[in-house]
Amino acid sequence: MDIFKTNTSVTKHLEPLLNKGKTIGFVPTMGALHKGHLSLIKKAIAQNNVVIVSVFVNPTQFNNTKDLEKYPRTLQKDVALIQTLSDKIIVFAPNTNEIYGNTIQSKKYSFDGLEFQMEGKFRDGHFDGVGTILDYFFSTLKPTNAYFGEKDFQQLQIVKKLVSKYNLDVNIIGCEIFREASGLAMSSRNTRLTDTGKTEASFIYKTLLQAKKKFGTKSASKVEEWVTKQFAKNKHFKLEYVTIAEVTTLKTVKRKSKKQKYRIFIAAFIDNVRLIDNIALN
Repeated sequence: MDIFKTNTSVTKHLEPLLNKGKTIGFVPTMGALHKGHLSLIKKAIAQNNVVIVSVFVNPTQFNNTKDLEKYPRTLQKDVALIQTLSDKIIVFAPNTNEIYGNTIQSKKYSFDGLEFQMEGKFRDGHFDGVGTILDYFFSTLKPTNAYFGEKDFQQLQIVKKLVSKYNLDVNIIGCEIFREASGLAMSSRNTRLTDTGKTEASFIYKTLLQAKKKFGTKSASKVEEWVTKQFAKNKHFKLEYVTIAEVTTLKTVKRKSKKQKYRIFIAAFIDNVRLIDNIALN
């Protein structure tokens, strides 16, 4: 397996492959890989000649320094896990200096308002950080296809906007959320949960499923109120937000329309770990 840590070395390796017209599938990660990541990599393998997985904990998309410090860094385990799928996958694991030099600062982007919804209200500058690192990866690695999970659905929509608005030559492919048997959406942050916390965390998905049923007969605001009450009664959780939004604009629904598609989004804390999840409602 080839592991590269510098821009120069990885581009030198990719250049002859690109010249031969090989398709490149790219899976960007922040490490601490799990089966959800593997599902993205498997899809990339099936659809491309070459697959690259980046492992980089991007500091500019963290608005909480403690969260950045606590984020798991397990490169050796990650490489071993990737190798269970194929020893031909390319791993790009740069350090912060390689990406940002001496100044760790994100660029400024406009995502036509998508960045101000949901996560944007609670994580100032987060999506500028996401845009900065993906802009770098797309221009450096020149992938044909890039794969993102729908757990971070807002991020997926913003990446699509980044590509279309800034004319980046890459195809963005969204992939279904990969879940534990309990329904808990797989996340690198799950490793920080206690055993009790991990068991209780399935409450998020169960609540989402019940909310979906209610959405068929109740207004969006009534469903949001119901979810808020369910979390208020659960001693393990602190709800940050629940939002039912239209999938294209990500704006909160005021009145339902049969012509629009909607998703419900939740962010909540358990064991001082912030978890997010969402499902389609129609």
